Amino acid sequence: MLQNLPSESVKKRAIVLGAAGYSGAELVRLLTRHPFMHLVAAYASEGRVAEPFSSLYPRFHQQVDLLVEPWSDAHLAGLAERADVAFLALPHEASEQLAPKLLDAGVTVFDLSGAFRLKNPALYPEFYGYEHQHATYLAQAPYGLAEWITREELAQSLFAVAGCYPTASSLALLPLIQHQLLAEQAVPVISAVSGVSGAGRKASLTTSFCEVGLAAYGFFSHRHRPEIEQCLGRSVVFTPHLGNFKRGILATIVVTLAKNVNKAQVEAAFQHSYQHKPLVRLVHNSPNVADVAGTPFCDLFWQQQGQQLVIVAAIDNLLKGASAQAIQLANLKYQWPETAGLLAGGDDE
Repeated sequence: MLQNLPSESVKKRAIVLGAAGYSGAELVRLLTRHPFMHLVAAYASEGRVAEPFSSLYPRFHQQVDLLVEPWSDAHLAGLAERADVAFLALPHEASEQLAPKLLDAGVTVFDLSGAFRLKNPALYPEFYGYEHQHATYLAQAPYGLAEWITREELAQSLFAVAGCYPTASSLALLPLIQHQLLAEQAVPVISAVSGVSGAGRKASLTTSFCEVGLAAYGFFSHRHRPEIEQCLGRSVVFTPHLGNFKRGILATIVVTLAKNVNKAQVEAAFQHSYQHKPLVRLVHNSPNVADVAGTPFCDLFWQQQGQQLVIVAAIDNLLKGASAQAIQLANLKYQWPETAGLLAGGDDE
């Protein structure tokens, strides 16, 4: 159990925008039980009718009694007197427009969209389909891959929470890159499968559970490819797939190691990178998305034969790939226990 918890009057006050969506709902759930944050308001898109959170998600009946209100910019007036932190689970363009206003209002922003992830504004028309209107903020927003963010970056007030596919892929590859174990010209080949919740809550025939089998999509054009390449500092071949399960991502990555790199060096790289990172689990069997669904963990496994290395990473796309990682970043920023509010049964000490 956590000891000496702060009173409600000294907790960080948080709001969630986009609370009607899957990732937003997970933020509401996690913040409701967070020992160092108090969820003071939840908002959905402008034009919606205010309704109880448990009406949107009946499984939270008698657990989360909060009204989800429609957002309008009128809420910005005096916002810093009511809130310290805003978590945005909004469409990319909506986050791009709103985040600067929230910063000007004196609120720290954790943005789960892709609005501030790519540091080159020229990539947005190609991969996001619109011209970025707030390019000056791109350099100010640290890339929020929690296990690799620096203390200097945590001093900022706008955080671009890493995407779901990039989280799994980057956590798998960064230890090898940082320890210079990859062949100089090696191009990692990433094949990753996501559950249907990754497409969001809005109904669509192509993402209907009854219509989904297993299919690849977004060849060479998926918006997470430049994000992965930016994080790793090298080119990749990335092919996403949509699978017939609710939540989770399984990424299988094949890469060529430098000559004479042995298994002990690979093991040492992963151990050095993650031995003090509580939400990365180095497992001894190939991960299963069923083992990470509903958890904030990334499970990593690898097998080596000669210069060829296969790494398998599994995460929950809505948690480690979105909401839990945003809260993990807030925990790191405010120097709380890294897993605060993320693990059940008193494990978040």
